[in-house]
Amino acid sequence: MFGDYCDLKTKVVITPLTCSIGGATGNPWSNKGQKKSPVNIQITELPLFKKARPWYDEIDSTVLQQNLRRLDKAYNNFFQQNKGFPKFKNRSTFHSFTYATGVKIKGNKIYLPKLGWVKFYNSRPIPDGFKIKSVTVRKKSNGYYVSVRIEDKSVPTFPVKQLEEITTITGLDMGLGKLVYCSDCSAIDNPKFTTNKITKRLQKIRQKRVSRKKKRSNNRRKAQQKLSGFQYRIAIQREAYQWQTAKKIVQKSDAIAIEDLQISNMIKRCKPKGALSNGEETSPWVAPKYDENTGRFLKNGQSAKRALNRLIADASWYSLTQKIEYMAAKSGKIVLRVNPRHTSQECSVCHHIDPNNREGEKFLCTNCGHADDANFQASINIKNKAINQYGLNIVKKSKKKVRRDLPEPKQLSLFQTPTSELTETKGRKHYARKSKRDVPGNLSEYAFQLGLFNQENNHPDRDSS
Repeated sequence: MFGDYCDLKTKVVITPLTCSIGGATGNPWSNKGQKKSPVNIQITELPLFKKARPWYDEIDSTVLQQNLRRLDKAYNNFFQQNKGFPKFKNRSTFHSFTYATGVKIKGNKIYLPKLGWVKFYNSRPIPDGFKIKSVTVRKKSNGYYVSVRIEDKSVPTFPVKQLEEITTITGLDMGLGKLVYCSDCSAIDNPKFTTNKITKRLQKIRQKRVSRKKKRSNNRRKAQQKLSGFQYRIAIQREAYQWQTAKKIVQKSDAIAIEDLQISNMIKRCKPKGALSNGEETSPWVAPKYDENTGRFLKNGQSAKRALNRLIADASWYSLTQKIEYMAAKSGKIVLRVNPRHTSQECSVCHHIDPNNREGEKFLCTNCGHADDANFQASINIKNKAINQYGLNIVKKSKKKVRRDLPEPKQLSLFQTPTSELTETKGRKHYARKSKRDVPGNLSEYAFQLGLFNQENNHPDRDSS
């Protein structure tokens, strides 16, 4: 239809491995008379493609098929779910490939088709009765890793708790000062693996060393490997800490309520502001986007927002919520997502919504005067939203009575006078440890001052009156 192009506007050339937009070359009909999808058309044309380009015969056929399925999934995500246009990957940015069949494991050796037997560290042996479904080989900064996906149909699936069975729920508010604020007034610290001063300084030094080296040189490659290893260690620390955090959170209750945040929109760059011909500032996103007098872009707050974007990226909220969902499914619990609208501006007592209720980390309701920490207040609102949205039947537990250190004072009758014998009550005694005295107060100092006072009064030179 378009000659050698998938699209006349972009002039993308048709190839059997990349054409998934305007249709793939080949027979679009199967033997049963059904129309094939673009990915299936390309898969059936792989033998002809290998004859035309013999060097592709050195790659296993299942690896090429899985790459085509990845490409088809990326385009479907773009056209159907608006998740972003697929990025082009060359051999330097292509870090993984997947085998669907033909993989064998014996002890510390694994057989990969077209590569042969390769030694590897078998950190987790495959249990009896499980079958290998696929194997993915990934290249990282410190070596190659193998992920084996296994299956046993006789193993039952994880139990799923119904909404009617939920008795306890915990609301979570993602933060930056603390990583997570829970509705039970507990918080989890944020280590800030990337944004702390030491890490930022070391990363800056290593990045400068890479930029100073000559491009495509061995020294630049070595410096890049050191930088990649440094960043990989940070990523491992973050992953381990998030798994520990997810485990603690899931153990709290039967259900976990979290906000359905659009994190990618939260860390977008600020769009430049527009200006009129006379230099007066107007509403954002109006051309021209620079000041005619100075020739520079108008200030839009991006320099201040840059630090916030880095903190959000360092906290990695999306990765943490994924781990919470995985641990909850494994434990038979449920993760409930709610709309984040007005969760930090609504009062949990009177349900009054006002942007002035929150000022930084403080929350003070302008209607009823309720005061609390803004993040804990948001976690309580998230919990209440989940209860109302999903119709949960949560029974509130009565608060336990806390023992007081001092007993309540005795009430005297009308004809009794307050004396030390009537009003004295037995309270808890507090003993000072590693002290020479058993009574409170600095009596030695008072005694010293009293002795000086008596000496001054009894001095022989002083005139007595």
